[in-house]
This record gives sequence, C-alpha cells and structure tokens, in this order.
Amino acid sequence: MSKIFRILLLGLFLATFSLGNRLAAQTDFLTDTVTAGIYDMGKMWTFDYPPSDYFTSTYHFTADDEWFRGVRMAALRFGRGCSASFVSENGLVMTNHHCARGTELSVQKPGENLTANGFFASRITDERKVDGLFVDQLVKIEDITSQIQAAVKADTTGASPAAIAQKEFEKIRADYGNRDEWKGLELQLITFYNGGKYSLYGFKRYRDVRLVFIPELPLGFFGGDYDNFTYPRYCLDVSFFRVYDDSGKPLKTKDYYKFNLQGVQDGEPVFVVGNPGSTLRLSTMADLKFRRDVYLPFQVSFLKSVSLILQEYNAKVRKDSIQNIIFGLENSYKALRGELDGLKDPYLMARKAAFEKKFREDVAARPDLASQLNVWDAIAADNEKLPSLFMTLNMMNPGPFLAGQYLSFANNVAQMKQYQKSGDRRAGMMKQRLVAFTNPSSPEVEERLLAFYLTSLKATLGTDDPLVQQALQNRTPAEAARWLLASTSLGSAVYRSQLLNDSLPETAATDPLYAIAQMQVDRYFSIVGDYQSVQDRLSSNRSKLGRMLFDLYGTRIPPDATFSLRINDGVVKGYEYNGTIAPYKTTFYGLYDRYYSFNGKEPWNLPERWKNPPQELLRTGLDFVTTNDIIGGNSGSPMINRNREVVGLVFDGNMESLPGRFIYVDEKNRAVGVNSLAIYNALKYIYKAKRLTNELSQGK
Repeated sequence: MSKIFRILLLGLFLATFSLGNRLAAQTDFLTDTVTAGIYDMGKMWTFDYPPSDYFTSTYHFTADDEWFRGVRMAALRFGRGCSASFVSENGLVMTNHHCARGTELSVQKPGENLTANGFFASRITDERKVDGLFVDQLVKIEDITSQIQAAVKADTTGASPAAIAQKEFEKIRADYGNRDEWKGLELQLITFYNGGKYSLYGFKRYRDVRLVFIPELPLGFFGGDYDNFTYPRYCLDVSFFRVYDDSGKPLKTKDYYKFNLQGVQDGEPVFVVGNPGSTLRLSTMADLKFRRDVYLPFQVSFLKSVSLILQEYNAKVRKDSIQNIIFGLENSYKALRGELDGLKDPYLMARKAAFEKKFREDVAARPDLASQLNVWDAIAADNEKLPSLFMTLNMMNPGPFLAGQYLSFANNVAQMKQYQKSGDRRAGMMKQRLVAFTNPSSPEVEERLLAFYLTSLKATLGTDDPLVQQALQNRTPAEAARWLLASTSLGSAVYRSQLLNDSLPETAATDPLYAIAQMQVDRYFSIVGDYQSVQDRLSSNRSKLGRMLFDLYGTRIPPDATFSLRINDGVVKGYEYNGTIAPYKTTFYGLYDRYYSFNGKEPWNLPERWKNPPQELLRTGLDFVTTNDIIGGNSGSPMINRNREVVGLVFDGNMESLPGRFIYVDEKNRAVGVNSLAIYNALKYIYKAKRLTNELSQGK
C-alpha cells in the first residue's frame, strides 16, 4: 500500500470518525447516560446565605462573616446596569470603560473630544460631576420570605405571585422606611428562586459621582465588535470615578478593595463580586424550547437588522451617539446569538433534561411535594400557547426601533385613547411622553425601519391578513414605507397636537399611519388579556417550582441572577479552543501585534501616545481569563483574591460563556478581565497619572 494511499485512507477514516462523533452529539447524548453537572445551576452565591464553609474548605482561608461583610460593603451597583467597587479610602470607584461610555459626552466641554482622547483629572478640582449618575452600596439585608409568602397564600384575587409580592412589599417599605436603621435607604424587594425566598435590601445611594479617568475609545473597546465576546483579548476596559459626600468632599470609605500590584497567577483563586443581571437556569425544558424556537430567533433577527440599518447610516454621518447605540445592539445580538447556539447544542440540552428529570424524581419522593408534580405539565401546556400570541403582540405593539418613530408614535396615541376610554391612569402618563415627541433626525433611517417592520409583518401574518393589506396596498414593503412616510401628517407638530387632544377638524382625512396603528391596537387589546393570563399562570407555576427547589436543595443551589449583589468563585485558567490553547493571560505585546497585524486600522487603531511604549509596559499581563460564573450586569465587577485585593476587573465573557444564561459549564466558560497590574502600569507609563497611581498604591 503506497504512502499516499495510506494517508488518503487515514483521512477518510478521520473524516468518518468526525462525522460519526457529530451524529452522536446530535442523537446519543439525549439518553440517560448524560447527567447534570454539580454546578449546572451556577455559582452566583448570595450574601444572604454566604458560602462560608465551601469557600474555606475549597480555597483554604477563613471566609468568615467579617470577610463577607467587608467584601459586600466595598462592592457597588453602578447606575442602572453595571457593577463597580470602592478602591481607595477616598471614595475612588472603579468600573468598566463600556459602563462609563456616554458619561464623557455629558461632561465634555466645547472643543473637547473625550471619546477619542480620553480624560484624566490631574487635580482633584478637575474631577467632573456626572449629572444623573449614582452608585448604590448594599448596607442592610433582611429576610421577608414568610411575610410575602403568607400574602401570596392568602390572596383570593387570582393575581400573579409577582403582583401580590409587590403589593405586600409596598406595606413593608412603608414600615421599614420609618425605622431608624433603615431611614434614608433605597429599599428594594429582591426575589430569589422565583419566589422561593424574598429579601429586603437597603442601599445607600450616592448621587454626587465625578469622572476621574476614562481611556480613549480605541483602548477601552480595542478590537470593537469583532473581538467582543472573544478571547484572547487586549482591552483596557476600565474607568475611575469618585463619590463625594453631602458636604461636597471626597467620601471617606472604610471598606474598599486594595489594589494588588503583582497581577494574577495561573491557577489562583479569584472571587467576582457584582450584580449579574438575569439568568434562566431554573427554566423547564418547555421554557427553554420556546426560547430556542420562537423568542430568540425573533430577537436576533431584529437586533441584527436594526444594527445594519444604523451602521450604514452612521458610515455617512459618524455620530458618537449613534455608534453607542450600535455597540449596544451588536453586544445584545452576539449575546443572544450565543445563547441560541447553546440551546441548539444537544449535549447542553441533555444536561438540562437530566437535571429536570432528577428534580422531578426528588419531588415525587417527597410526600409533601408530590402533589405538585403537575407543575411541569402545566408550564408545558402554556408554552404551547405562547408562540402565536408572542409574535402577534410584537407586531401589534412595535417600538421605534422595530417600526420607526412615526408608526410607534401613532400606535402609542391609539393605545392612549383606549386607556382614556376605560379610565386607566396610564393614559395620562403616555400623553406626557407623547407631547414631547420630536421628528426623527434621519428620514432615511425612518424609512428603512418602517420597511423592515412591514417585511416582518407580512412574514408573520401572511399576505391575506387585513392589517397587511391595509399597510401594503399591493406595494412591496419598501414601496409602502416610502409612500406612507410621504403621505403622513405626523411630521407636523400641529397635527400631532390635534390628534392627541381630539381636536382634528371634522374634514381631516385619517392619517395612513394612524389608520394602521388603530388596527394594530384593536388587535393588541383583543389578545393582550390572553397573553397576560398565560404569563400569570407561568409566573405562578414557576414560583411553585422555585419554592420546591429551595425546599429540596436549600442554598446548595444558588438562585437565578436578579441584578442583585452576588459573589462567585473560580480560578485563573486557560482553555482549549480552535485546536490550540488560549493562554490564561495576554500581554501588551499582543495588543501591539494586533495593531500592526491590522495595519493600525479601526477598530485595532491606537492613539498617538500609545505608539512608543516602554519595555516595562510591553511585558505586563493585560487581560486574563477565569472560570468565574458571570453574565450581563457583572460588567465592572471587581475580581479579588482571598485577601480582598483587586487583581482584575471583569469586562466580558468568551463565546463559550454565552449559554450561561441557562446553564453554567466551566470546561470552557470563561470570564474575561483586565489585570490590575495592566491598569496600574497603563496609568503610570502612558497617562502619567501620578495622582491616581499614588492613590491606588497608597503612596508606595
């Protein structure tokens, strides 16, 4: 047998073996041989039930109440969507560049371009207050489960558990708001295990927050959308702010994380403290299949289509505000696309099925719970009703990004009038918003969005649907969009005012967009009740599942994320990918390799001051990966060691982490962070930010 023939035969064998493996992945995994992993539900531990013994035994240090208290008090929620932390005794706050993006525009002075050039307050008097920005510090926690669950059990109105819990919480808030130790705090109801547990959280809110440092966009988002959710990465995704007290002086903070200037080491334990936004790990298989087959395909198509429309427009006008919207759309698209891919993975779904099977068996074995085994069937039955309701409601209640601003405005006016007829107080709130409506800044984008909506409407309802016929009138979606916008009177502030106030002349013809909106809203109100009934039943049954989960397993299984403060554990660790190994860390050398490899083209471009780096910076570790369990909302979370020192700053996850919305798999799931030493050395060697480096190193 010739050598060439043997090579060809070996190639055929390997190809057949590979194909067989792929087929096995699609079929054989859905058997009883697949078991759920011990941490499939994640490691997002709460501070209500801190995992003291687990941390101590696993990582060999004393994780006592004082350790957890100090960790909690140094952590912050940053605005309404990110995490942050105190990193000095003088109220210095660290978070991500992408969490701060936009704040630089609000404090920018004439002639400045802080997005392109960055900002550093070389003197404390140069720190700039960001109006409307706040940070929250969790200072009080109280278990209110018994009171909320008693109210849910006693209810006879048929309201959803969430609605009952919120109503009871208003009573609790009024009570606790008058107690000395809770006065002045922002009180929030935190739901765990879909209603298995409830807590009252009291936050100290700081409203005087000033910008101290933010790098240039090319550093904070190096690699742009191409590198987003990937690894290896080379981002300096960091920014610093400062909290000021009521007297206008920097806040004195007893609890903060000291900055570690050694950087992270391979295999080192790392703890991420932050506010993960939302996970769905308690979802049933029926819930996940609806999300896989209906919800996510609609969302990813919508996000990508709108992003492409805005990208084409922004290629001509180049506005930072539009670019920030595009960043957000692309970030959401990639996240949901990754989740969808995960839901299509038969092995991951088999692990979820294995957990559900074990959960049901454990319920059946408990006499006090066995009567509730029908909950899974009830959830499955309601999920079968959701697809048509979900798609129709989206088409009947389109927002400005789905259908353009004019049709969305018309739809809201028609809804407002329906609420007025029934005396619903929402009418007044809607009218206040609608009065402030301004014309779209781009007729081109408006037309493209409307055409996209009409295309989606036709695909969803079919050409024979009366609403589709009214909207298109034998035109293509693109032709109809052009005609509708040329024919509408909604661009006139006078006409809008008359429409809002029912003062149109009797001779006025019905506006073509408003005619579509009236048909939308009639259909919306005809089915929204059915949709809400399904959602209420699902909420009630998911709450039952959550209570059963907690009754069976207690705090051994952490609850789903709810943008509430959590701590999770992991280790610094690379992983195999694309036939090679991703190193646990990258260096500034890699940043410059990317810059030169792409000939300095955006988004791998660098500002002028970065183009001649010192050797001391180049060898510094830049980004790194850990096995920590994170999701959206964790952006800006400090990564600390067992000594409560900052060793890094979370800014992303890898592509393999995106199924983390419904399952945590630590084999390749990685959190991506900026090395603390990289932050310090960039401030030292590039930005010459001596005041800031002195503060971070405590003068050392």
